[in-house]
Amino acid sequence: MVTSFQTLSDILNHGCDTVIDVRSPAEFAIDHIPGAINLPALSNDERARVGTIYKQISPFEARKLGASLVARNVADHIAQAMADKDGAWQPLVHCWRGGQRSGSFASILSQIGWRAQTVQGGYQTFRGLVRQAVYDTSLPHRMILLDGNTGTAKTALLTRLAAAGVQTIDLEALADHRGSLLGGHDLGQPSQRAFETRIALALHRLDPARPVLVEAESSKIGRLVIPPALWSAMCAAQRIVVRAPLAARAAYLAQAYVDIAADRDDMARRLAPLRYVRGHDVVDGWLDLLRTGDLTGFAAALMAQHYDPAYAKSRRVVEHGVLADVASETLDDKGQERLVAAILPLVSDS
Repeated sequence: MVTSFQTLSDILNHGCDTVIDVRSPAEFAIDHIPGAINLPALSNDERARVGTIYKQISPFEARKLGASLVARNVADHIAQAMADKDGAWQPLVHCWRGGQRSGSFASILSQIGWRAQTVQGGYQTFRGLVRQAVYDTSLPHRMILLDGNTGTAKTALLTRLAAAGVQTIDLEALADHRGSLLGGHDLGQPSQRAFETRIALALHRLDPARPVLVEAESSKIGRLVIPPALWSAMCAAQRIVVRAPLAARAAYLAQAYVDIAADRDDMARRLAPLRYVRGHDVVDGWLDLLRTGDLTGFAAALMAQHYDPAYAKSRRVVEHGVLADVASETLDDKGQERLVAAILPLVSDS
């Protein structure tokens, strides 16, 4: 049975037991419906092989080969991944768009007796609903940005505020990136599509009647671009500005980036682009502090000579509405608790 989904809520609340994405592992890795499992009808190599035959020999020969490969792969999945499923199991099967792979897959499952459904339009239907949510829709949420110079513990504060019941979106967590030149993770970032899916899901879970706190970011986090609907809402949002002395920020940042700073060669690579912005002498000075093990001094110099001037310049270029300033002399646990106590009344639901 082919099922049509008209809204993101519909497809996320599909009512089936398991979503089976039968696209190739490479397609699945780019993006997929949340919670889906990948049981490929064709492997990456098989899909490429069938596509080549389709273009270079004939569609008929390609379909014949594809059918034999799909049948063999489905048999393997039934014997392994689906071996424990009883007769009441109801899977939702989809491929990319056309339905050939998912239709063949679901047909075999239906012959066994499982109530298999397929998604009209496949993954492209889901992708279209995500794009609608983050590209084509004006967000109904009231966004408030948590702003402040580098090292003001904004991400940590966001986590604490979420634990206190505040609606938040942690864009850096969704992007697998800590938001600055030094912020990349070893495992890399998701695809742009997967990032947009994560954002669409985060927005979907929020109550539009309540304010949403988001850390102030540039339009890109690492190599990922914040999609237009959210970026427009962020640009229009008021800001809560967190302030703390340079010494407190340096101490906090030294602890937050201790894992990155441990690899000095990698840190030198990350800092290399700033040689053309701040000059070789300045960057060499930063690296000298790292070599002597003065991570706090390194963090202080990096902020004073690069991040703080860059932040001040951006504030001069673009005026932002400030809802409030909150400040703390320290950014340890007690300092963060004081900041949370100051922010909570500003993001209440009233």
